[in-house]
Amino acid sequence: MSSEKKPQTMKPATAAQKLGILLDAAPEEFQNSAISRTELVELEANPPAWLVDLRANGPHPKQVVAAKLGVSISGLARSEMTEPLTTAEISALLQQPPAWLVTERATQHEVREVQIAVKDRDAERARKAAHIARQAAQVEGKPAKVVKPRKTGR
Repeated sequence: MSSEKKPQTMKPATAAQKLGILLDAAPEEFQNSAISRTELVELEANPPAWLVDLRANGPHPKQVVAAKLGVSISGLARSEMTEPLTTAEISALLQQPPAWLVTERATQHEVREVQIAVKDRDAERARKAAHIARQAAQVEGKPAKVVKPRKTGR
């Protein structure tokens, strides 16, 4: 039995997503070949000129466009912004924001505030639960069992 390991590879679309670029704008050589993890690490550490240019000027995928505009991907979809945008197009939108962009940025701000409030509330509940557990353990003369909050996701 051979103990040689095949290098793990990923589809070009996955590699493009990890690099934050639009696959259709990448060179044909990149689009048509599987990328190993080693090659991906090398591209991130020493990006070739085409990658530097794509990251700087675009066209950008929707995740990058949403982040640069300060809106969610859903906000882009609600506003019917389905096409990739260049850095210049994003700058133009930011300099003279249309009504949809102002609305979506406000919505995104509200969502972030709610997320922060929920995180703070959960942290306070965990702190109180730990305090109660310590008090109960002291009454019983046993060491307190520290309850760690569960992580969500994988």
